[in-house]
Amino acid sequence: MGLAERQLLRGRSVSTYARLAAALLLIVLALLRPAQAQYDDELRPSTGDGNALTISLLTFGPGGIYWERFGHNALLVRDASTGSELAYNYGLFDFEQKNFFLNFARGYMIYRVGADPLRYDLAFYKHEHRWVNQQTLALTPDQRVRLRDFLVNNAQPENVNYRYDYFRSNCSTRVRDALDEVTGGALRAQLQAQKTNATYRIDAVRLIAPDRLFAMAMDIALGPIADRPIDLWDESFVPMVLMNALQTVQIKDENGAMRPLVASSTRLLEGSVEQPAAQPPDYRLFCLAAGLAFGALLLLLAVLRAYFLARLSFVLLAASMSLLSGIGGLILAAIWGLTDHWAGWENLNLLLFDPLSLLLLPAIVSALRARWQPSKFSRQISRLIALLSGIALLTFGLTLIQQNLQWVLLMLPLHLALSAAITRQPQA
Repeated sequence: MGLAERQLLRGRSVSTYARLAAALLLIVLALLRPAQAQYDDELRPSTGDGNALTISLLTFGPGGIYWERFGHNALLVRDASTGSELAYNYGLFDFEQKNFFLNFARGYMIYRVGADPLRYDLAFYKHEHRWVNQQTLALTPDQRVRLRDFLVNNAQPENVNYRYDYFRSNCSTRVRDALDEVTGGALRAQLQAQKTNATYRIDAVRLIAPDRLFAMAMDIALGPIADRPIDLWDESFVPMVLMNALQTVQIKDENGAMRPLVASSTRLLEGSVEQPAAQPPDYRLFCLAAGLAFGALLLLLAVLRAYFLARLSFVLLAASMSLLSGIGGLILAAIWGLTDHWAGWENLNLLLFDPLSLLLLPAIVSALRARWQPSKFSRQISRLIALLSGIALLTFGLTLIQQNLQWVLLMLPLHLALSAAITRQPQA
């Protein structure tokens, strides 16, 4: 077979494959068209009157990924006249959104609301091994229509986006506020009257505690406002708290008589994801032990600095500590001064995670030399850092305005030990 014949046969073969692929694509599209049409039908908003509507709160248990640890809430609108079951979900986000991570860093987060057929949500959460609970709400027909219309309007393309906030405008508080609006303020009045032992810090840290590093970072980043007592209304930023709180709410029926807001509660799915503890982990003993151990090690290495291995170990440990303290302090200062993350403002951990620690790095690196002579400036900076960490201890003991004792117990011994190690050396 000649070259020209082989090329001709190859061309015919490619043409045949192309026609076959096109035919298969048409078949697939034809098969998918009914499914797409069914999905589009399910997405059509309810149009029935109040007697045909049933409104329920859907609560989804915590998931295994860090952003799923807090659980989720949605409002389900069932319309008996059309058979539709639409779940309205707030708190949706997209990593592909333009400037998503920049907006996240500066606390200007744009999330959205979306509507999904109930069966799609249930299939997703079943795959995630998360429990799902449904609470049917005893709203009047008029309240059901108003809430349905509110949700439909929110889900319109021009209205889907909104400014997100962890504690004040998330998937749970948006649902809570919508229910409060249609019940004439009944939720706010009754839930604000119920005091709790919770704070934003307690709930945030305990919920994300299975991811230990995230929990520690969040605890460090939260400022004193996160330690103010909150009532049940505020604590309803947690979906599971709102689910339980609704069980205590009474509303008026069409005749003006009081009745429970929750008419019935049903578990739609059981889950297997680890459930959050009632309290955040207590790191105080761990932090104290780590602070004392590493502080003692720093002092021991400073005493043994006649040996190169001791000097090298001292530099590595002291530099790592100063980088952690300094970079951590810069982040805390940026949260306070440059972002809208209000829960991290006025953070007293700046006394412990101190940007001034970065100024000690040249002196620490020079400790590799056998004859180490820190400058007067380095000595003064190390003393100032130790003094500020001591003030953090006094601030905690005298005011208790920020629950950061564990970080005082970790960082104070380290700063004191490093300052002692620097000041005991001959001065340059």
